[in-house]
Amino acid sequence: TGIERMDIVVPPLIPHVDCLMCTRGALRTCVPPESNKPVVLRCSTGATVLKELGDEVIGVDIEDAIRLNAAAITAQVYVGGIHEKETLANLSQLINAGNRYGIASLGVTAVGREMVRDSRYLGLACRVLAEIGAHFVKTYYCEPGFEEVVAGCPVPVVIAGGKKLPELDALKMAYKAISQGAVGVDMGRNIFGADDPVAMVRAVRTVS
Repeated sequence: TGIERMDIVVPPLIPHVDCLMCTRGALRTCVPPESNKPVVLRCSTGATVLKELGDEVIGVDIEDAIRLNAAAITAQVYVGGIHEKETLANLSQLINAGNRYGIASLGVTAVGREMVRDSRYLGLACRVLAEIGAHFVKTYYCEPGFEEVVAGCPVPVVIAGGKKLPELDALKMAYKAISQGAVGVDMGRNIFGADDPVAMVRAVRTVS
C-alpha cells in the first residue's frame, strides 16, 4: 500500500474514519486498544507480490476474529483467475463461519493483471460474491457503467481506492462512485501516500 510505518501513519487517521480494514497483525500493533471503530478483518493469506497473488488460504479462524472483536471478516476472490475456485471456496468458508456467530462477510473482487476492470467483468464478479452469500462487496470504480455494476449487485458496494492517483483525481473518483450508488470508499495508498494523510482522509469523508 506504500505505507512503511503503520504505527505512525495509522493512529492519527482513526478518528476520521467510519471503519478500519486491516490484518490482525496491524490491528494488534498499530490500532490503540481504546479505539472503538469497527474493524473489517482480512482473513485470507498465503501470497505476496513475489508470487501468484491469487494463491491464498484462510489464515485467520473465526475464533480469533471474535477475540479481536471484528465487525466483519473478509477475503479476496479472483473471479476469472487461475485460483478462482480456491478463492471462492475461501470466501464461502468465511461466510459459513461468520454466519454461525452473526458476523458479516465482505467479498473483495481482486483483479489479476490479466483482467480488464470494466463494468462487464466487475458486474459479474460482484454478482457472484453476493450470490454465494457475502453481505457486502468491495470492488473497483469503472467508467462507463459503474451504475450498472451497483444495480446488478443485490448487496451494498464499497469501492477500493486502487492505485495511487493525484489527490484531486482520487477525490473525484470517490465522489462519482458514491453518486452512482456505492455506499462507501475503502482507500489505502491514496490516503497513506498523500502529502497530508489526515487532510486527505477528511476530504474523502466529505465527498463520500
